[in-house]
Amino acid sequence: MSLRKLKDLPKIPKTRKKKAHTAIEAIPLKKPDKLEYICKAFFKYDESVRKQYCVFAIETIVEFTSFSYEVSVEVLQEKNEFTLIIMGLKAKTNVVPLIQPARTDILFEDLVGDYIVNVVKQDGAINTGEYHFNIFKKEILLTKQYKSKKKNNRLFCTFTVAEEDFSFPETN
Repeated sequence: MSLRKLKDLPKIPKTRKKKAHTAIEAIPLKKPDKLEYICKAFFKYDESVRKQYCVFAIETIVEFTSFSYEVSVEVLQEKNEFTLIIMGLKAKTNVVPLIQPARTDILFEDLVGDYIVNVVKQDGAINTGEYHFNIFKKEILLTKQYKSKKKNNRLFCTFTVAEEDFSFPETN
């Protein structure tokens, strides 16, 4: 039995693209607090381009064994306020799988002073951390962390300063 010849190619529906702004406006369902992410702040020096960066790393608490994932994040910036919207997880192409959490690094140049970092999940939950950056003293201070006043908001992210990840250019 032969297959019939198609006159037109069938149309494949397009996948729905998630929009960052809808996550900010969404009201989350009532759920208990459960830590899922860690937002780490640290200084990183990139030898290849010879630049100093301030990094916010979003990392899952859960560690994955079979695949390596990275956290897909959209960044919105308004003056001294960063909104990091977690869009989901993306599989990375790794030949050798390691036991590690999903992670993504967001690099910024020249952060000096006080900054507010909002981490937003797709369901609408928002957690906030306030940092003070001082590149001259080579320090980052976490001044405050809280969940913003929003209906059914819950704690899902902690904020830290990862001093063990600090890197600076070598001075001779």
